[in-house]
Amino acid sequence: MRGISAKSLDEVLAAVGAVTSGLGDLGGELFGVVAVLDQNPVLRRVLTDPSTESPARAGLAQQVFGPRVSPDAARIVEIAATGRWASGRDMSDGLELAGVTALVAAADAAGELSAVETELFEVGRLVRSDGELRQTVSDRALPVAAKTQLLVDLLGDKVTGTTLALTSQAVAARTGSFERALAAFAETAAARGNRLLAEVRVATALDAGEEERLAAALAAKYGRDIHLNIVIDPAVIGGITVSVAGEVVDGSMSTRLEIARRRLAG
Repeated sequence: MRGISAKSLDEVLAAVGAVTSGLGDLGGELFGVVAVLDQNPVLRRVLTDPSTESPARAGLAQQVFGPRVSPDAARIVEIAATGRWASGRDMSDGLELAGVTALVAAADAAGELSAVETELFEVGRLVRSDGELRQTVSDRALPVAAKTQLLVDLLGDKVTGTTLALTSQAVAARTGSFERALAAFAETAAARGNRLLAEVRVATALDAGEEERLAAALAAKYGRDIHLNIVIDPAVIGGITVSVAGEVVDGSMSTRLEIARRRLAG
């Protein structure tokens, strides 16, 4: 976000950062607020109308959401309502990010942040690998509740509660596809740990020492800690392919052979 929306978003996220307990529940409550705003564009416009005085917007936010959510969530929604946003959608997007931030903070406090990063990556891979599942979670004609239940049934107790909550929110695909939303949530989790995400493709699994050395080399290159998401891909043949920060480093034998073949072909 830019301009006035960016300033308001900073204020909302600062309010989330001031909350010291119940962050997991807070994230879920904020997602609920976002769903209400998405379903009620008139309410969203009124809450972001710059011609309406801030106290009036705050009062309306309290009237609508106060009885439904915790005091912490109500205060964050009031802060959002008194802010200046370039559009009503920006406020909803900001509150969604606030919910993601709260859940990620809860995972961090529970020592589960790294697990959440890995799980979000694996859920994304699972969906991409199953055409029917991918089509289902991406179908905007299907109710969000039905898609959420499908993921709950599929993932069950195989992932952390934070991952399940974030995955369930991603099926709303508010700002793009399910996969795009999931990737954005994973980036928020990585940012919490001041890390970058790296997708590493190898033909065979790396041992712990190899993973540590690779992570250290990438951290030295990019100046940030690196979270490795490792994919076993027989097509790599040999070597390794790493994608991080929009950059791909391909040292696989398959790529080198293809380059050699093209050179020979002229």
